[in-house]
Amino acid sequence: MPSEAETGQNAQQGTPWQRVQNARHPKRPHTLDYIQRILTDFQEIHGDRLFGDDAAIVCGFGKLDGTPVMLIGEQKGRDTRQKLLRNFGMPKPEGYRKALRAMHLAAKFKRPIITLMDTPGAYPGIDAEERGQAEAIARNLREMARLPVPVISVCIGEGGSGGALALGVGNCVFMLENAVYSVISPESCAAIVWRDSAKAELAAAALKMTADDMVKLGLVDGIVAEPSGGAHEDYDEAARLLKERLLHSLADLGKLSAEELVETRYQKFRRMGNFFLGA
Repeated sequence: MPSEAETGQNAQQGTPWQRVQNARHPKRPHTLDYIQRILTDFQEIHGDRLFGDDAAIVCGFGKLDGTPVMLIGEQKGRDTRQKLLRNFGMPKPEGYRKALRAMHLAAKFKRPIITLMDTPGAYPGIDAEERGQAEAIARNLREMARLPVPVISVCIGEGGSGGALALGVGNCVFMLENAVYSVISPESCAAIVWRDSAKAELAAAALKMTADDMVKLGLVDGIVAEPSGGAHEDYDEAARLLKERLLHSLADLGKLSAEELVETRYQKFRRMGNFFLGA
């Protein structure tokens, strides 16, 4: 029998707007909280070797139950100082280029890659645009599709548009039970459609952005259960459930050759959005 995490039974509970609020909860665990609990011997990598370092993305080698992996994740920060340092979890081009440098290192040393998505979106400031924000995201999408190693992507909080997708081209893509993943925030959607951002709750339902919605649409492969009340209620249990899913997926992907990994990943994303039988 499939587990509750696999069927997404927990994701049936709570409205889409409640899911959004849980995904944004100020005490929700971020990438570094999971790294501390699921990896050993973590060595962080800094800088993109082109412009600078972006603290909104954390990446490095570590061991998952003794298996060497590369983990790359978006980091929001907790207090005001950390939020400013991490740019509220909104990466700039150098962040995505740092992530890509780390991915190429992992491919060179034949290490599986785990990415954790948690951002309201890529940083839209003029300095980011001047340094090629769109190009950096597009390059990540292309290069991730070609990586000859297993890639597992997990949305652990907010999956904001291309800012998250730049780390989301995986052989397996999962969402935590209270995570959300969408091309636009509910507030922005409401402001565009109804010219009233106060209708964000209505927009959240219309966007089909919850984990359960994403599974039904075939855009993610499964839901990782959270502790009762949400991941912010028990960091250790949330990390245990995530680690369990990662180990299971790594074992499955480890059976595939490099060519099969690339081909299955490519075909997975080619099928997205295709709702016509036989097309």
